[in-house]
Amino acid sequence: MLVLTRRVNETIIIDGKIKVTVVAIEDDKIRIGIDAPPEVGIVREELLNAVRDENKAAARTALVPGDLPKNFLSRPGKDRGDRTDM
Repeated sequence: MLVLTRRVNETIIIDGKIKVTVVAIEDDKIRIGIDAPPEVGIVREELLNAVRDENKAAARTALVPGDLPKNFLSRPGKDRGDRTDM
């Protein structure tokens, strides 16, 4: 990890196209501004971790066929030739 010291209103440039500016420093918080092209994804790490944890929890959840809607496992209808009104 590269560690830099910056003051308020000082900026770093990443890859010639992403500009990160220290906007304010208050107590133990730093506000930064980021200017980047729209194709560059910017997300807080804690949000990525929360999504990862939710996906892991969902993958561990046992799937019981009886918990699913009746039409989830099979799709009766004219695409399979089944009749649904019986």
